[in-house]
Amino acid sequence: MSAPLSAPRPVRRGLAIAGALTLGAALAACSGTAGSDDGGPAEVRVALPTSVTSFANADVAVAQELGYFEDAGLQVEVSNLRSGTSVTNGVVGGEFEVGGASIEPVINAVAGGAEISVFASYADRLEVELVVPEDVQSVEDLAGKDLGIQEIGAFREAMTRMVLEDAGMTQDDVSYVSVSADAYVSGLVQGQITSAVLHPEQSIQAAQEDPGLHPLVNLYEVEPDYFYGAYFADNAWIEEDPEAARGFAEAITRAHRAMYEERDRVVPIIAEATSMEESVIDEAWEVYMEDVQAFPQNVGLEEDRLRYTIERMSQMETLAPGAEVDLGTLVNREPIEAAVQELGEVQERE
Repeated sequence: MSAPLSAPRPVRRGLAIAGALTLGAALAACSGTAGSDDGGPAEVRVALPTSVTSFANADVAVAQELGYFEDAGLQVEVSNLRSGTSVTNGVVGGEFEVGGASIEPVINAVAGGAEISVFASYADRLEVELVVPEDVQSVEDLAGKDLGIQEIGAFREAMTRMVLEDAGMTQDDVSYVSVSADAYVSGLVQGQITSAVLHPEQSIQAAQEDPGLHPLVNLYEVEPDYFYGAYFADNAWIEEDPEAARGFAEAITRAHRAMYEERDRVVPIIAEATSMEESVIDEAWEVYMEDVQAFPQNVGLEEDRLRYTIERMSQMETLAPGAEVDLGTLVNREPIEAAVQELGEVQERE
C-alpha cells in the first residue's frame, strides 16, 4: 500500500451525520427478493462502527444510492454508533439486525457465547496508518504520550496496541485518550493527541490541515493477513429470514464491484456519506481500490486470514485469555455464497 500524504487543498467541513438514516424504501419487482409478511420491503436495521461513515464502510451508501437494496427487496435503516464494540452490543441485544464492525469485538462476543455470525464483509484488508506529528520519528517516541483511540478493545485501540507490541512496548507505556471518529484529525492538528489510526481519506485531510503530520506505520504493510471489517447478525435472524440476509450480502457485493469499476460514479456518493470533498475521496479511492484492493468482490471470508487474526488477537491479548473460537461458529457463509451464486463470480483481487 502506498498512501502518501498529499499537499494541502481546501477541505469542505461537512457536519457529522449521526443517528439513523433511512436507506431504501421500495420492494423490487422481481422474484427471489426479501420481503415482509405484508408484502412490503423487509426492514433491516444496520449499525456502523463510527459516528461518521468512513470510506471503509461506505459500501452501504453505495448500495442504497445505486438501488441495490431496493432490488433485493430491502428497506435499510443505518445508525452510526461510537465503535465496533457498541455495534456488537447492539446486535447481541436485538436493537439491530445487522452490524458492521472490525472483527475484534465480534470474535470476543462469539468467544463469550453470543449467538451471532459473520456473513459478509466490508473492507476486510487493513488500509489504515498510524499518523503522528513531525517530531515523532519512531514508535519509541510515543512513550508517555497521549494516543487517540475509540475505546479499549475497539479497532483503533487494537491497531495501536499492535504497533506498540511490534516495538516492544505495551499500553502501559502510553496514555489512551478516547476520541470520537470525527475528531481524530482535529485532535492531531490541535496537539490534543500524539497519534491516531486513520483511514486514507482522514490521512489526506490531516496533511491538508497540518503538512507536518505523517504516517509512522502502514498497517497493511505490517499485517497484510489481518482481517478487518465484518458484517454480522444474530443467528436467529439469519435462520428466520435467509432471503433478507442473502439480499443484504448481494447488495453489498454489487456495491463492492461498482466501487472498483465505476470510480466516477461512486466517488460523489462516498464523499456525501463521509462528509468529505470529492477530491479527497478520489485520492483515497486509489489506496482502497488499487493499492490495497480492500473490498472483496466474491465470497471473501478466507479461513486462513480469519484463523490468523484469531491467533494474532490471542498473542496481543485482545482476545479473552483462554478463549477458543471455532470458525464454524464464527462464520456463516451461506448468505454470501448464495448471493455470489446468484450474481456470478468475477475475477478476484490480487
